[in-house]
Amino acid sequence: MGVGAAALAASLVLSACGGGTGDDGGSSDAGAPITVGNTEPQNPLIPAMTNETGGGIIVTNLFAGLVYYDENGAVQNEVAESIESDDNVTWDITLQDGWKFSDGTPVTAESFAKAWDWGAQLDNATNLSYFYEPIEGFSYDENTSIIDEGGIEVVSDTEFTVHLKQAESDFPIRLGYAAFFPLPEVFFDDPDAFGESPVGNGMYKLSEWDHDTVVSVVPNEEYIGKREVQNSGVDFVIYTDEDSQYNDLLAGNLDIIKNVPASAFATFEDDLGDRAVNQPAAVTQVINVPEYVEDFQGEAGLMRRKAISMAIDRDGITETVYNGARTPAKDFTNPVINGWSDSIPGNEVLEYNPDEAKKLWDEAEDMDPVGDDFTLYIASNADSDHQSWIDPACNTIRQALGIECEFDAYPTFAEFLDDRDSRKIKGLFRGGWQADYPALSNFLGPIYGTGAGSNDMDYSSKAFDEKLKEGNAAPTIDEANVLYQQAQEILFQDMPGIPLWYYNTTAGYADTVENVSFGWDSDPILYPVTKAE
Repeated sequence: MGVGAAALAASLVLSACGGGTGDDGGSSDAGAPITVGNTEPQNPLIPAMTNETGGGIIVTNLFAGLVYYDENGAVQNEVAESIESDDNVTWDITLQDGWKFSDGTPVTAESFAKAWDWGAQLDNATNLSYFYEPIEGFSYDENTSIIDEGGIEVVSDTEFTVHLKQAESDFPIRLGYAAFFPLPEVFFDDPDAFGESPVGNGMYKLSEWDHDTVVSVVPNEEYIGKREVQNSGVDFVIYTDEDSQYNDLLAGNLDIIKNVPASAFATFEDDLGDRAVNQPAAVTQVINVPEYVEDFQGEAGLMRRKAISMAIDRDGITETVYNGARTPAKDFTNPVINGWSDSIPGNEVLEYNPDEAKKLWDEAEDMDPVGDDFTLYIASNADSDHQSWIDPACNTIRQALGIECEFDAYPTFAEFLDDRDSRKIKGLFRGGWQADYPALSNFLGPIYGTGAGSNDMDYSSKAFDEKLKEGNAAPTIDEANVLYQQAQEILFQDMPGIPLWYYNTTAGYADTVENVSFGWDSDPILYPVTKAE
């Protein structure tokens, strides 16, 4: 499925689209709220702090950016009237008039500039700080203000200019991501309090956050964008088990689920009929290799990384566990994204080859042995269904390499993330990436760039960083994609992660709702959903 990334290569101007919801922001008499299965957000609901899916779907419905991504991943203007550049370095941004936050205060150029500036400052330790790195004045070494350093210049209430360190042709594509959402003045008075009760400018506003139980949102009467809300609100119901979500869906006690559990893959399309969703999505599964684990360092460690990759039977697992709803990976990105290739040099390491895997493992043992009692641990959370693929992956690894392999289970997603972020995981760990914006670079820089916010492996390669920078500076998206493929060659040489498979959106909804669809990024599109009559 193609997406809209290529459209921006031909033009540096995004013209505004008309429409709007008028003054009411959506329907106020549309019955009970829509219920959606979700996980507890890991962090406060501050855009620049939100880099996981449980909080991400909420933040993207509470805030509106300069642009948004439609169902197919095409970029559409939202708050922006225009985004223009003559050189891909200096970007002039003009806002539409009339936008307000849900507290009635205006959305201005300063709302964007100050939000980005706060997110970029080292002292604030935001999870999405990497996304501001291209802006002049950003620093990983000292706390700086990208406003004070000239990276952002506010021209008027509706105009501001962004100065990048180099030409970046896909900069406008990124601007629908949470890192680039605006913030109201009340945020800066008390960011901690704001994170518990955020004030946004999006389609919905927060009604209640009962931790570990539900996050409730209702239509935002101040919203003037063209995505008109058709329901009375959404309850994001917190679950710690995907089977429970699915059973509640079948019983009519839950309207929408984002993930069908692996236990139901063989039956969910029969169970749900035309309410079953099975479509390609910009989501990729990997096993990440932390640089701090000694057994995977150096030349012997690289051999072990590649041996493990070739010891995993991706075809068998995707067919038997996922009933074909996953596709074995051929690269580090995703085929939904424009510019994808299945023929990156070095990607033969993703093919199931137990004989070559054993040969590499034995060579690594001759060089720097880990011993006969070595156990490979693959860490993930147990409150989802990842054990369903880790167990068979471990089986094929055991058979091919003659080593022990175990699921290192964390009771909850939050506990897993906390140990991952504090570098306490003792082996390899499960990683997944749901695209933030529809570009190949989004699967590369934020995960594998030195110091990037989602580089949880601490991988660092000067060659990769330089190639990525070269791609970002390319004059068109097509030229950039060629360089991003070359950057992937470096990843295949180093194997900081082991790509497994691409996701389909395997989801569903009950007969209690209508007008349900899922987007290019696998999230349900909630504003058109209505309760069934």
